[in-house]
Amino acid sequence: MTAPERTGPEGRLRIDLPRLPAPGALYRRALLGALPGTGGRRRPDVPAVELGVTGVPVDPAHLADYDRVCGFRLADRLPATYLHVLGFPLSLRLMTAPEFPIPLSGVVHVANRITVHRPVEVGEAVDFHTYAENLRPHERGRQLDVVLVGSVAGEEVWRGVSTYLGKERRAGGGPRPDRGDRPTPPAASAHWRVTPRVGTDYARVSGDHNPIHTSKLGARLFGFPRPIAHGMWSKARCLAALESRLPEAYTVEVAFKLPVPLPSTVAFSASGTGGSWDFALHDARQGRPHLVGTVR
Repeated sequence: MTAPERTGPEGRLRIDLPRLPAPGALYRRALLGALPGTGGRRRPDVPAVELGVTGVPVDPAHLADYDRVCGFRLADRLPATYLHVLGFPLSLRLMTAPEFPIPLSGVVHVANRITVHRPVEVGEAVDFHTYAENLRPHERGRQLDVVLVGSVAGEEVWRGVSTYLGKERRAGGGPRPDRGDRPTPPAASAHWRVTPRVGTDYARVSGDHNPIHTSKLGARLFGFPRPIAHGMWSKARCLAALESRLPEAYTVEVAFKLPVPLPSTVAFSASGTGGSWDFALHDARQGRPHLVGTVR
């Protein structure tokens, strides 16, 4: 089926899809595109295109499964991070296009910002659209932002911005800048044991089957000695710990630091004033930072 096209208000070509894409096929496309001679020609800038899909329903059973995996209470109100999962196949379709400037294979999710304008309930159907912007240099390659917007009945209710880094080797790039001494981590309010099942369970509920999260061999192929937890699971688990203290509308922003190896034990810390929070995840033994975030 050919998707209808039109020009959006920002001058991007808008392509409306009849349904959400299947993530499995998109990951297979990305893996095939990583083979020598099969990747196609990539653009030097972000494509002026956005993808949209309307009327995406919420499956209560899937929501309950997601809540269990991430530590949320079972409820009809959608966690902020659930809408990222619900609309992620649309963003994945954008990122696996042959002309997308950064190949999906080996890409690193370095930051994520979610704005909740109002709570979304399980009975509401969500319209999504997604686009990429702000391609910029980084000391280790290039990074860009993938924006995913959720609307209900024409009203924007949710917005997510994921920052991805595409690592590139540059001749004569020189040493990385000195990071200085690592600060002492804050006192932990909880310790969580993160087992290998976290990788497979979150892959099941999110559709993100990147092998670095589920396979020892897949992790080693990308330079990790063992599988690592999904960054968005880590963010969701932190929000679940703050769930009863979050306001109706807020922005939660995180920077992903070092991966969480599976298995491991992590230390969660949080401090808040009013509806604002600062939180973090660190390695429980060595204090290395995995994630730092804020709620405002």
